[in-house]
Amino acid sequence: MISPISNSKISVNFKSNNAEGKKLPYAKDTLLENNFANRTRIGFDKFTNALTLYPAKGLKGSKNANFYEFLTMGTVPYVIGSLMLMSVFNSANKFFAPLARSKAGAIGRKMALGVLFYGILKSATKSFVTSPVKWITGVDTEVPYAKVNYELPDNINDTDITSIEYHKAYESKEFPRWDLFYKSEAHGETRNEYYDKIAKKLGYGDNLNDSDQEMKPVIRKIATKTDMAKILSSYFWAAAGVAYAFQTPWEDYFNVATLKFWKFDKFKHSLKVFKDSAIKSAKELYRGPKNAAGWAKHAGKVMIGAAVLSSILGVINAVSVKKPSPLKADDVIDKDRKFVVN
Repeated sequence: MISPISNSKISVNFKSNNAEGKKLPYAKDTLLENNFANRTRIGFDKFTNALTLYPAKGLKGSKNANFYEFLTMGTVPYVIGSLMLMSVFNSANKFFAPLARSKAGAIGRKMALGVLFYGILKSATKSFVTSPVKWITGVDTEVPYAKVNYELPDNINDTDITSIEYHKAYESKEFPRWDLFYKSEAHGETRNEYYDKIAKKLGYGDNLNDSDQEMKPVIRKIATKTDMAKILSSYFWAAAGVAYAFQTPWEDYFNVATLKFWKFDKFKHSLKVFKDSAIKSAKELYRGPKNAAGWAKHAGKVMIGAAVLSSILGVINAVSVKKPSPLKADDVIDKDRKFVVN
């Protein structure tokens, strides 16, 4: 006789990592404040995971490895490639004759500085578009949120089955995380408070019956146009950063540059020269080299102007939303007249 399997004898229980007494950083998907501290923490967390955790999961064929982790690991070859690009023009200088070595060194250091400025400006200047759009419309297209994933256990004794991903609420234009912006009525908050504020800021009025339904298409358009503008603008600024790095006054800094902060006097002097070189290089980029003429004299102005103009036009385009008509039904329908419908 085959005995039936009793449910009391078999118990498989998958636990989250707070089963061991650890406290989860987030109990559910959570909207985060878009400030410097959070951006720094998120960036550090993603980069360290891209170096350690995510490659290990992929190499061992973990069933929990996903596309988010694959994209996050893209920052690693970006950084390694930048470092290689910096070194490729400088590492062979020692094999050159003294005169050729000095000339190659000057160009190589400028190229290294150009790579650095390219990366910094390409990232930092996105706020030239997103910040004004947020101030004018109330829509922060860069607002981050923490997504809580419950993974499959790798073995029967695995209790650490949660992972945190960091996304932006508007990174998907088709499926933004609208749900994260609703307030809790159970805590005495107004459910559509976020959408009410945006409606008021954009001139749609106060106390709309369904502000969320009216604002969602508008917010989606703003987010789409803002993303396009910040990407285009950031490349113009990055190009200006490379041009800035190739100005002649930087050579004064390269001659005294040192990172040996324990030699305080030399380090302090190098910082002073860096400041002077930065100011002089900015002036030379704008005014052109001393003996330059024609296009070469105005190339810097054109480059800076194109970058500034791309940011301004991007913001104008992003905040240009169609305002609702001020006319109401009572303004166009005369209730005192009679109408016949055939």
